[in-house]
Amino acid sequence: MRPDLEPIVDWIRPGSRILDLGCGDGVLLRHLAKTRQVRGYGLEIDPRNVTRCVATGINVIQADIDEGLRDFESASFDHVVMTQALQALQRPDEAIAEILRVGKTGIVTFPNFGHWRVRLALARGRMPVTPMLPSRWYDTPNIHLCTVDDFEALCAERGWKILARRLLDHTHHEGLAHRLAPNLFTEVAMYLLEAPRVTGFAT
Repeated sequence: MRPDLEPIVDWIRPGSRILDLGCGDGVLLRHLAKTRQVRGYGLEIDPRNVTRCVATGINVIQADIDEGLRDFESASFDHVVMTQALQALQRPDEAIAEILRVGKTGIVTFPNFGHWRVRLALARGRMPVTPMLPSRWYDTPNIHLCTVDDFEALCAERGWKILARRLLDHTHHEGLAHRLAPNLFTEVAMYLLEAPRVTGFAT
């Protein structure tokens, strides 16, 4: 399994229902089915990855995340996972809102655009090319890059609760520097989110 997926496993409850957005070839779902006995689906736009999922028995739906999750009922999954896709979406804020409508919790990961390597490249007048942002400005799929501070400000604005976070370097390890200055030293940010509870009064 890809190293960037391993920290996510600790947040997944055994036997839960999972929706993996941008699931690729289904490696995370296969691993979770084996180690956590999860049940669920993958959403994937690339037909080659859809074929790989089907070949290995993964339930997959070919769809575009940017078109929303309107085919799924609210709270129909325990966890909705989206790894390293947030920055490639047309409206990442709307995607997270949909994740937290469909899932009781959402797990979102993204490259941190506030990392010192990115800042250094920009200070030199160049678009950054880093271990977590390897594409050049003209062939990158990324259209909405953000920093750790940007993301947490959005969560506060929308009332999304951060249940847990992992702030890692490009080798997916944590350290003192990530805790002391997360926006400067984090390369991969991982968040476990929950939507605000809606309370009402009986009449």
